[in-house]
Amino acid sequence: MATRLIPRRYLHVVSHAILRVVGLFYRGNRYADPITGIHYRKLLPYGRMQSRANALAPDSMSLERHRLIWLYLRDYSDFFTAKYKVLHIAPEYCFIKRFKAMKNLDYITGDLESPWADVKMDINTMPFDDNSFNVVLCNHVLEHIPDDVHAMREIYRVMKPGGWAILQVPMRYEMEKTDEDLTITDPAERERRFLQNDHFRLYGRDYADRLKQADFDVEENKMVMTLPPETVERYALPKNEVLYIARKRKI
Repeated sequence: MATRLIPRRYLHVVSHAILRVVGLFYRGNRYADPITGIHYRKLLPYGRMQSRANALAPDSMSLERHRLIWLYLRDYSDFFTAKYKVLHIAPEYCFIKRFKAMKNLDYITGDLESPWADVKMDINTMPFDDNSFNVVLCNHVLEHIPDDVHAMREIYRVMKPGGWAILQVPMRYEMEKTDEDLTITDPAERERRFLQNDHFRLYGRDYADRLKQADFDVEENKMVMTLPPETVERYALPKNEVLYIARKRKI
């Protein structure tokens, strides 16, 4: 009997089920995922062009940056207690169920293609009124957008005055300027230059300046660099990642 192919829309369900089984065999005491509280002897490798050891926690499917964001939200913000209306653009699986279960949040997810999104939308023309959200989460999206500053301004538009966003992107901290070329159409060259064949740029240290073009006040938060090395190792965090906290000024 021929094997029936699994419909694409169900692949994420199958992948997560497999990873949860794998996670049972990875249990131990060396690493901990702060999102689930589960401990592991090792984590799964992950990466497109260069595999990173101990990157993916099997049960939550979190990567290093997700665990860092969770710790920021939990320990450095009032996200877990304040009454917030939240927009999560291109929502990550590791967060969705947990944020939806939080009684203090009015939590909405949006994406053009994601099967997990509540609202099917284009980040360039979001179907929300001005000044709608207290918090916006948007991670590893802007590199896919030809006019990223326009998308930033659209995020700014839907945020309430005094609201804040976490806007992470792939970066090379050793680069002063963002490497960008919208004329490149060859997938192999895009992958070589920008790490993925559907990226338009690879951001440098001027990323904060691009956010400021959209009128944001920008905090370059280096909390991971203030944590004890054993904590960074325990949670398998990205050792040098800066969190970009973009705030909309109060009126």
